[in-house]
Amino acid sequence: MIRRLLRADRALLAGIAAYRRHPFARDLPDPPAIWTEGDTRLLDHAPGSAGPVAVFVPSLVNRAQVLDLMRGRSMMRFLAGQGVRPLLLDWGWPGAAERDFSLTDYIAGRLERALAALPGPVVLVGYCMGGLLALAAALRRPDRVRALGLLATPWDFHPTPADADRARAAAALLPGLEPLMQASGTLPVDAIQTLFAGLDPFGIPQKFRAFARLDPASDRAAQFVALEDWLNDGVPLAAPVAREALGGWYGANTPMRGAWRVAGAVVDPGALAMPVFCAVPHRDRIVPPASARALAARLPQARLHEAASGHIGMAAGGNAEAALWRPLLDWLRSL
Repeated sequence: MIRRLLRADRALLAGIAAYRRHPFARDLPDPPAIWTEGDTRLLDHAPGSAGPVAVFVPSLVNRAQVLDLMRGRSMMRFLAGQGVRPLLLDWGWPGAAERDFSLTDYIAGRLERALAALPGPVVLVGYCMGGLLALAAALRRPDRVRALGLLATPWDFHPTPADADRARAAAALLPGLEPLMQASGTLPVDAIQTLFAGLDPFGIPQKFRAFARLDPASDRAAQFVALEDWLNDGVPLAAPVAREALGGWYGANTPMRGAWRVAGAVVDPGALAMPVFCAVPHRDRIVPPASARALAARLPQARLHEAASGHIGMAAGGNAEAALWRPLLDWLRSL
């Protein structure tokens, strides 16, 4: 047993060392920003295109670049090459103003102002946490949104007893995190990373051991480094949002219970009268598939797409084009 542990430790350290010395660096230039507010930008990946406009809303706790990861692994650039005009909302870093933001401020404020700056109703597509923000915005502003895409979007935060225990355990950390949030006005990146690591604690060493076996010159190795760089380049979360998300979503399961409110109104997916594309990855360790399916079941005009992929792999992995990009493109063309 000791020899096996020593071999595993050597493989883990070899993988970490290989990652640190890998020469890959993301070199994609940012597309032009057509709207800004604070540090938030709306990036136009197909300027001048007459194609359908699709606005992509990522999570608040990770960089938007996961949807524009690297050459050959960019959902935005793939869709732009297929006649769509994808606009990527880059939330940016929460500054002095954003540290006081609630979810209502982000949704009924900043996201709605970004939509108001665009001509005509658009397709709104949210990824992970961004899907919840996009859903609430679509319910509030059906005059600005004509269809909705939800990619690995949670709804039922307690779909099984085990999931409920994990969610409540995350919420129970809030009192201990309060000193950090009161000092900085945010939930710091390191605290967020620790919460995510707790979802799959054994997966982190496993992925570095597997990376140690890859050819450093291979596309798979470059893709691993690109994704790992993105994961490690997190964004702090405004303290009011952290309290709503951890205490409300995870602790009290407010979306599923019909108790989550934005600007005073309940976020009710059953009231959404527009086409919706719901992508649920089978191997999702961040958003349990049952959590996302619970949302699809409540949407009157949902098209459920079951993706043979993981949470991040569906958006930017080696099989992302087949798992998500093309099915999403087909749906966009059908509107």
